[in-house]
Amino acid sequence: MPPAFDDLLARARALPRAGHRAILGVAGSPGAGKSTLAEHLVRALNGDGDGEPWVAHVPMDGFHLADVELDRLGRRDRKGAPDTFDAAGYAALLRRLREEPDETVYAPGFDRVLEQPVAGTVPVPPSARLVVTEGNYLLLDTGLWARVRPRLDEVWFCELDEPERVRRLVARHEEFGKSHQEAVAWVLGTDQRNADLVAATRSRADLIVPRSALPPRTRAA
Repeated sequence: MPPAFDDLLARARALPRAGHRAILGVAGSPGAGKSTLAEHLVRALNGDGDGEPWVAHVPMDGFHLADVELDRLGRRDRKGAPDTFDAAGYAALLRRLREEPDETVYAPGFDRVLEQPVAGTVPVPPSARLVVTEGNYLLLDTGLWARVRPRLDEVWFCELDEPERVRRLVARHEEFGKSHQEAVAWVLGTDQRNADLVAATRSRADLIVPRSALPPRTRAA
């Protein structure tokens, strides 16, 4: 039987141990609902108490290479592919989050309007005993990405029916400025190649999370 959202919350709550900050990864293809799952987990878990937030959200998207660097490397036409991220920088941040729990650690964010990374916009305070991080390539075991999985306590894989995933992804690209034709071309080209690569990592996940596991009000969003 697939997990319910309450099951996910219980599993996430159990990850931190005494004196140990846990890091939960949420992987999945573009448009599969990684950010939605991460955001709802963080909100629900932080609602457990009245004190400082004990769960932090650190998206992988802040490690996109800037467009100026992608232009220099000749990779801008496939932005979002594994080699258009700073994988080593992301792995180093995960190491810091694990090894420096008593310090505030700053992670980069990603501006969806500018489509650019922004340094130092995501603080992870010492009160965070669980960090939820999400991105496409957490389970990739090639190149510098192979450094990521060993730094994560668990990785959950978001799964969504392919037609719905494509529809949502097209709508997202349109929301941030692409025409319908441009969005469809990008989703069925660059994004699909990345989605196929991510789908091949599914078997390495600790848990498969279907869309039905999210609260009903988010499934219709």
